[in-house]
Amino acid sequence: MRHALRLAGRGRGRVEPNPMVGAVVVQDGALVSEGHHAAFGGPHAEVVALRAAGAAARAATLYVSLEPCGHHGKTPPCAEAILEAGVTRVVYAADDPNPATAGRGPARLRSAGVRVEGGLLSDEASALNAPYEKLMTRGLPYVTCKWAMSLDGRVAAHGGEARWVTGPEARARGHRERDHADAILVGVGTVLADDPELTCRVPLGRNPRRVVLDSLARTPPVSRLATTAREVPVWLAVTSEAPAGRREALRNLGVRVLEVNERPPVDLARLLRMLGEERLTHLLVEGGPTVHGAFFDGGHVDRVLAFLAPSILGGPPGRSPVAGHGAASPSGAARLSRPRLEALGEDLLLEALVAAGERSHATTLTASPEGGP
Repeated sequence: MRHALRLAGRGRGRVEPNPMVGAVVVQDGALVSEGHHAAFGGPHAEVVALRAAGAAARAATLYVSLEPCGHHGKTPPCAEAILEAGVTRVVYAADDPNPATAGRGPARLRSAGVRVEGGLLSDEASALNAPYEKLMTRGLPYVTCKWAMSLDGRVAAHGGEARWVTGPEARARGHRERDHADAILVGVGTVLADDPELTCRVPLGRNPRRVVLDSLARTPPVSRLATTAREVPVWLAVTSEAPAGRREALRNLGVRVLEVNERPPVDLARLLRMLGEERLTHLLVEGGPTVHGAFFDGGHVDRVLAFLAPSILGGPPGRSPVAGHGAASPSGAARLSRPRLEALGEDLLLEALVAAGERSHATTLTASPEGGP
């Protein structure tokens, strides 16, 4: 099952909004074949593994990281493929939270006499597909906030220069995160200050959709985002107060304009619901301190990626990675769980989850997430 989970991870960033799934066929204790769901709309992991096994799948055991589906979607039900292959035992890790299929596949297999066992390494399997589970159960994308900072907690020097706080290995790791995300989000302040392109520079990588919090449609038509919108989608989250002329100029360049709410700032909760309706599974937030603060104040963050450089920027009080209201005391801090450290050249990456209880204590947002009025 651990091998099936490793196989499942190969589909990250390619199968969404489907879950990542891996499968292994075992006969008399020996591995016969394996497979994983490689691309949205392509064959599921069970089908790939069973095709590779051929006749050797008869009377074998199938290990799969998610319960086999029992409904017709873009592909036929995996439960029927398992029955046709002659598998006599199925062991799966996690239940499928999708109400369209939950429990149907195992029930179909059991009714046909197949021995079915569930729950093996279920915690690991659920963690792997946390973005999919959130989309299925809450209709919202999974949110990762990412930043780079010096050892003294500065995201930029006092003159505003932020390139580069971390080294090339850390930056390459950040681009792999873009490759895995469905969308990347920044505030218009970042667009105006840095004119970023927000593309993925991993070889053969996938460019995520680019989302800008821009309540008044201030993104310049000559910006790199706007001028490449027909190549890589750009979605502008605005309010009703955004001037019609600015909206139209950006639409003419291929930018999709989403009117989220009436008055600035952009309502993040409503925007996330809209992104969920678009079936976006994983949102990578690479904004400045005000944007990150807005996401934390609203209780919207699921995961943190903090790149830490062994440097001291010093100087006058600088920008921390997260602004917003902040905690009145250490006891009110957002608590992180399952922290993991990774060395990247001379830098460190801290990856951690935001505890579910912390996300439920949302506070009222008063600052504009665009970094301006």
